[in-house]
Amino acid sequence: MSTQISNLGIGGSDNFSFINMVRFLLFILFMSCQPKYDWLDTLPKPWNLNRREFSSYLPLFQKKYPNFLNRIKAFSLWQVGKPYQLFCLGEETGKDLDPIFRMDVSDCTVHILTSIASVQSKNWDEARSNIIKIHYKKDTNGISMPTYKSRWHFTSDRIQDNPSTRDITSQLIDQKQLSSVYLTLNEKKDGNEFLELGWKKPTIVYYIDSEKIDNKFLEKLPIVAGAAFVKESYFDMGLVVSHEGVIIDKSEIIHASSEFGKTVKMDFLEYLIPKGKPRFDGVIFFSFHPLDE
Repeated sequence: MSTQISNLGIGGSDNFSFINMVRFLLFILFMSCQPKYDWLDTLPKPWNLNRREFSSYLPLFQKKYPNFLNRIKAFSLWQVGKPYQLFCLGEETGKDLDPIFRMDVSDCTVHILTSIASVQSKNWDEARSNIIKIHYKKDTNGISMPTYKSRWHFTSDRIQDNPSTRDITSQLIDQKQLSSVYLTLNEKKDGNEFLELGWKKPTIVYYIDSEKIDNKFLEKLPIVAGAAFVKESYFDMGLVVSHEGVIIDKSEIIHASSEFGKTVKMDFLEYLIPKGKPRFDGVIFFSFHPLDE
């Protein structure tokens, strides 16, 4: 009977070899379909480009990486090494005179916002227009206008309500293992506003304790995702998040770092839990989405 089964191609070493060969060929096919990122090494650094030069590269990103998330990854990688500067975006008028869009410097949030805007644009002006739609809340007419008070100042607020960065935290772990905080966003312990915006927002924010995040957990993430880091000591100030970055390949983080003075790429878990001690109390995870989705 065993000889008959083998001759029919259902068992035996020949069939085993054939299956392995098929698996190998499928693996080669899969790898050949994966986007290559070594092309980025041939490009000049974006912070050294003028507006015209920067504009010339944006269509190449769309051609080279037609998938939105692959473009986010590629554009984030392109920014590694960019000089760090805190609070470097503004409205170019009024209370904050910083540029609406820039590529010469970055902080953690600016890295994310400029990446989302740029990968959906064909030139500098379109990227500037797109970042307004991403960085500012819509008015009663459904239009985003660049004003200090309409800006998404708080990362946790943006993740909850901005369609470009959507909270996926509760999808990644059993509900019973989620941590949460009820607070009034932008309200300090003394009842005053943290920023003079004319609003406060009672909300519940869910996050995952840093100790619960390991390599097995990271396998649940999309191939490109956002991570916002929670500091519980910030709660009394009406704040939740102290830092954020882009996770690629379920293992590494790209983020504009004040510690390193530039945008860096590093192992996510080594950053989150250096020498076994968590740097932050928890993490909110979010996904990236194009404006037309």
